[in-house]
Amino acid sequence: MVMFNYIVMCFVFGTTFLAIKIGMDAGAPPFFSAGSRFFLAGLILFLIMKWRGKAKWRILLRKEMLLSGFALTFGTFSTLYWAEQYVSSGMAGILSATGPLMIMLWQVMLFRQKVPFVSAIGGVIGFAGVVVLFMPALYTEVSGLWLAGCLLILAGEMSYSGGALYSKHVIQHFSETSPIALNAAQMMYGGAMLFLLSAFTETLELPVMAQPAAWGSLLYLTVAGSMIGHTLFYWLVSKKDPVFPSTWLYISPLIALCLGAVVYNEKVTVMSVLGGITIIAGIALVNAEAVRSMISHKTKKIA
Repeated sequence: MVMFNYIVMCFVFGTTFLAIKIGMDAGAPPFFSAGSRFFLAGLILFLIMKWRGKAKWRILLRKEMLLSGFALTFGTFSTLYWAEQYVSSGMAGILSATGPLMIMLWQVMLFRQKVPFVSAIGGVIGFAGVVVLFMPALYTEVSGLWLAGCLLILAGEMSYSGGALYSKHVIQHFSETSPIALNAAQMMYGGAMLFLLSAFTETLELPVMAQPAAWGSLLYLTVAGSMIGHTLFYWLVSKKDPVFPSTWLYISPLIALCLGAVVYNEKVTVMSVLGGITIIAGIALVNAEAVRSMISHKTKKIA
């Protein structure tokens, strides 16, 4: 059951980038689409947790939910949705895999935390992969919007990684509340902030949202991407070491790249494949110490 749920989670996370791209190409407003997805998913999940007695209404009044929602949902997905108007879904998936590299940066810059030598080498390799992805832009004409989109995705991952570090503190502080309920609450706040941004920057056209591509993308991302994918992630965390479910970052970006090419006829270059593999290799080295600790712990338990 664990491996089945893991495979489903990796596939779902890998398909979300193409689903976003389809909605953006249909003309759906990026901030409104992202806000709808996360607010609805968060509301439904929170109500389920409340019904099961694993959440209380007062958690919604805590500033920690607001701050988590700003970093994890608003900062990450306002940039990603906007960027996918101009960046391919495969490229977006690969750039979004840089989250663990950004976490390492936060740990070094803010907390002066020393990282293992292997992890430091992994960080260098991972960022070299990002450079490889951008290299074709030095030899071919690319639009300023494409470049802005790529940089915004990286900025969004900085936001997400900062939020991920902060959320560890939040989960420990609210240990009596289900992590799924905490995630649902931050999604609601993030979704509300996205709605607010949309109100000031976008015009909602109902005929556009009525297109099958637009509402189908929203429905899939709400149910599969936000509800099923994230619930499976937290279920796997509860069953296994957190390092194991986090390895979706090694698989989902390549799924996104392949789906974009096969299903959506996105152009895949040798450099994009090479850059993607280099980034994933860097992430694997960044997490090598955690994986080694997990294996060592399991070996001791068996002994």
